[in-house]
Amino acid sequence: MLSTAVKSTKSLHQLSRHIHKLAAKVAVENQLEESVTNSFASFIHEIRPDHLSDIVRHRSKRMILDSIGVGLVGSTTHVFNIVVKYCQDLYFSTSGNSALCSVYGQKGLKLSPTLAAYANGVAAHSMDFDDTWHPATHPSGAVLPAILALSQILSQGREISGEELLTAFNVGIEIQGRLMGFSSEAKSIPKKFHPPSVVGTMGSAAASAKLLSLDKDQCTHALAIAASLAGAPMANAATLAKPLHIGNATRLGLEAAILAAKGMEANTLILDDVPGCAGFSAFYGDYQPTSLCPPGEHYEFLLEKQDIAFKSFPAHLGMHWVADAAVSVRNRVVQQYGSFDPSTIQSIVLRVPVSKYINRPYPDSEHQARHSFQFNACTALLDGEVNVQSFHEDTMFRTELGNLLSKVVVEHPQDNEANFDKMYAEVALLLRNGDLVTGKCDTFYGHWRKPLSRESLLKKFSSNARHVLQEDQVQGVIQIVDNLESVKDSSLLPLLLQ
Repeated sequence: MLSTAVKSTKSLHQLSRHIHKLAAKVAVENQLEESVTNSFASFIHEIRPDHLSDIVRHRSKRMILDSIGVGLVGSTTHVFNIVVKYCQDLYFSTSGNSALCSVYGQKGLKLSPTLAAYANGVAAHSMDFDDTWHPATHPSGAVLPAILALSQILSQGREISGEELLTAFNVGIEIQGRLMGFSSEAKSIPKKFHPPSVVGTMGSAAASAKLLSLDKDQCTHALAIAASLAGAPMANAATLAKPLHIGNATRLGLEAAILAAKGMEANTLILDDVPGCAGFSAFYGDYQPTSLCPPGEHYEFLLEKQDIAFKSFPAHLGMHWVADAAVSVRNRVVQQYGSFDPSTIQSIVLRVPVSKYINRPYPDSEHQARHSFQFNACTALLDGEVNVQSFHEDTMFRTELGNLLSKVVVEHPQDNEANFDKMYAEVALLLRNGDLVTGKCDTFYGHWRKPLSRESLLKKFSSNARHVLQEDQVQGVIQIVDNLESVKDSSLLPLLLQ
């Protein structure tokens, strides 16, 4: 009898443990089902081309065209040449000659998908000429190279349509924007890390996961793996290393998706704010995530609410305010005195936001010049514009420009926030005759509040692309991007970019 009772008690204990395990499993599954991370994975998995509105299609195709253009001109730079040589050494020393993916401006060169994405991502940011969003990041260069490379690899099994490419691109852009929306810190000009190295990596993973047709669980793991591959410090801004941030973002996001497709797993609550265990919240001190609504008829993409800023010259976005203000004051001097004579200037006052890494009185390299309020203001004063040639050595170190730089005083008005949606720049010239002439810019041409016209965008693209492509290729790229929805095989696009 005692033995029977003991056995019965053990059975009850075993049954109780089993019930507790089942309850715990159900609780975990419910937690995952209701999690922020799960909602993002569901969005990536479920979105279809017909979810993209006309305005999203229009704006994202402009982004794709601009990103290709800045990548093509970027393929002529010193930093790109370093990276391409590295990729060639790495790839051809570890594999055969089965590479299928094209590299911007490199006719006949093919690399593995991740190395091609890396090189093309570096090209896109090599001159700081790529698009910018708010909160601050460079969204396109972190996504487009990954999905262009994938389109070529996947085309060996089936054609990837232009519709699929456009959808994946918008997934990558949307994920970046939603993640930045979880922190008020992200709205300011960055101080700690370069945003595209973080949210860009996540966007690349999301876009790649979509193009790879990963299931929802795999999409979750792709995001979680990407979070472990993200991040780059702002200290490397204005150096040769900064373009690597975009190259790494697009490459590592693609790698995360490929690893997830092969069965790699990671934390399924990576985007959630889990007390005591930081996931994506490690990047933001005030991280407050919310679930992403399912895609559908009533879903509003962030790109519908806010356009993208396109740059008219290759430099940090903040430089465009100060350059426009400087051109404005220069024009006023010409109107008032008949000409612009730099020798009549006693001092130059720049009223700009506080941002240490773009406050560079005497830049000594092209990368520092692209991140210098002083350089861009003085160049615009001297020449009436800032352009690609402004950052060449023979232009940068002119005596006349050095004289103007020595007259600059920087002020930081309290109402001038370090925020791309709220900042302004003011340039004031105190002339030797005692006159004071000022110019101010709160929205430059190309800002999302003042978008480039189609004519201006095509002019920028064509000018950049002609550094590498023949005229028929330039027109061919424009035609493909304009009609992306009707393109049956999107792998034709990267083939045109060599």
